[in-house]
Amino acid sequence: MTRRVSILGATGSIGQNTIDLIARDPQGYQVEVLTGGHNIAQLAVDARRLGARLAVTAHDDKLGALRDALAGSGIEAAAGETALIEAAARPVDWVMSAIVGAAGLAPGLKALEHGATLALANKESMVCAGALVSATAKAHGGRVLPVDSEHSAVFQALIGEDIEAVERVIITASGGAFRDWPLERLREATPEQAATHPNWDMGQRITIDSASMFNKALEVVETKEFFGLSPDKIEVLVHPESLVHALVGFCDGGLMAHVGPADMRHAIGFALHYPERGAVPVERLDLAQIATLSFRAPDETRWPALRLAREVMETGGLSGAAFNAAKERSLDRFIARDIGFTEMAEVVEEVLTRLSGQPGLIDAAMTLDNVARVDHLAREEADRVIRDRSKR
Repeated sequence: MTRRVSILGATGSIGQNTIDLIARDPQGYQVEVLTGGHNIAQLAVDARRLGARLAVTAHDDKLGALRDALAGSGIEAAAGETALIEAAARPVDWVMSAIVGAAGLAPGLKALEHGATLALANKESMVCAGALVSATAKAHGGRVLPVDSEHSAVFQALIGEDIEAVERVIITASGGAFRDWPLERLREATPEQAATHPNWDMGQRITIDSASMFNKALEVVETKEFFGLSPDKIEVLVHPESLVHALVGFCDGGLMAHVGPADMRHAIGFALHYPERGAVPVERLDLAQIATLSFRAPDETRWPALRLAREVMETGGLSGAAFNAAKERSLDRFIARDIGFTEMAEVVEEVLTRLSGQPGLIDAAMTLDNVARVDHLAREEADRVIRDRSKR
């Protein structure tokens, strides 16, 4: 049976890997919507290749270029935030949510409101508004499937298991570009150095987040929200080989590990075929050749983002939205060379301290409007913190 699908964030690495899998089975899928950002040429090529009915760019000023690129194809073109929301509302069976950052929350919620299965690669949605995402899915008969490799691994390990029997969940981290750098060098690290990953082929922003471990910090919070676990049951291990994606420990002392290649098509393919397990064209591991898997505890002096994630989970409420927004803004400013690599965590911590002291903000009801309000205020506060630091 042909499944109707949409891909939100089609031009990024997750979107491109999703397209790769769908293009291998053209009779199995009808693509309704592809969305993207500035890469209009790629968006148009993929829309034509997959026979999408609608292509949407997030940027209003790119509409003309998108229409020109799709001329004669019969594919509808649209642009802007409202168009993204309307596109997410189109009736389909399965939606890939791969828009980067907090911008992915509203379209994902709209897809769930129409009862779709949401394959969630946008971890920020669960960090900023996990309770809202889960409640929306429940209220409208939608389903959320994790696509982060770690959370897909946990999800797979829990199939057929009782969550009450889980004692611990361990998610792994490669350690990123600077895992073996001396601490004193980190302050001088450049965006170009941070954007080089030893194992994964990802976009610039997520690769830098891997180096700072902010990506893993978000995933720690996401683990709590996705699986309803208490923070004390969630652990992180540095695993340089990036082959064991997560482990689940049970009350009998056993650990169930998910092992696979560093290829996002595995987690995407699992979500795409669920509840079946379909064939996916990824490398088959030769464990005898690999021979050794190594693990070590993360150093929170090197990666303070992990400590901040635990503080966010303890605070609860809308602190995840503030955490993510401050992280995104600090990353913007690092890429622009306004602040140094290690200053990102310092800025985020200061933003959380300032906002947590404002009554009625972090503890406000979790609604989309309140999440957006906190997101906006946290970004503004991050800019203020950076200005204050520059005056010292």
